[in-house]
Amino acid sequence: MAASPARVLVLGALLAALVTGCTGLWEGEVRRDGDRRVYLHEVQPGETLSGIARRYGLRVEQLQRWNDIRRPRRLQVGTQLLLNPPADGADHGAGSAGGGTADASADPPSGEPPPATDKTPGYELDWAWPADGPVRRSYATESGGKSGIQIGGSVGDPVRAAAAGEVVYSGSELRGYGNLIIVMHDERYLSAYGYNRELLVEEGDQVDRGEKIAEMGRSPGAEAATLHFEIRVDGEAVDPEPHLPERG
Repeated sequence: MAASPARVLVLGALLAALVTGCTGLWEGEVRRDGDRRVYLHEVQPGETLSGIARRYGLRVEQLQRWNDIRRPRRLQVGTQLLLNPPADGADHGAGSAGGGTADASADPPSGEPPPATDKTPGYELDWAWPADGPVRRSYATESGGKSGIQIGGSVGDPVRAAAAGEVVYSGSELRGYGNLIIVMHDERYLSAYGYNRELLVEEGDQVDRGEKIAEMGRSPGAEAATLHFEIRVDGEAVDPEPHLPERG
């Protein structure tokens, strides 16, 4: 089933994979300031701040700070909420704008979602390498909007879940990732697996650490097989290698 434009943006928010020029994927309102974009969500009848936060892979506290919301239970229908932080990165302490509503037009323009990580969690998951091959490219943050490492191998090699979690995406709708799997491990950590030949899990599946979830493929135009692998905290990429166990 083809993804709706809004769903594609939600997935892009999880991966920070939407690059300049892709605003056509977004159904909602976008404000521009040069090459910066501000994403807005208009509150609909029956919506709650927690539900909106879950939809876009954000936390309630983030929406409260960015929109100066003091009473999240009193959202008014039609209010426009900022979905990404201020351009200067500063938090605006929760206030009483409009008696608990947000005035998005009063906030400065900001960059692309997702928000910057507040700080690395003070705990670590039980990670495993997602593939057995060598690292062919170390952590990079400028690769078509992607940030991760490239692990080599052969076409058809097993790709395994790096930690236990729930499959929140399995498909090929996000540009530049090929056949992609995203696993949400907890409220802060997720991992992504791109360029697969075949996907073996579906959205909603629970996977164990080390469980085979895909078969390795090739990135477009590449001669050798590779797995593009990312670990993200609150949607922001981190270098995966320090999180993974040392190889013998």
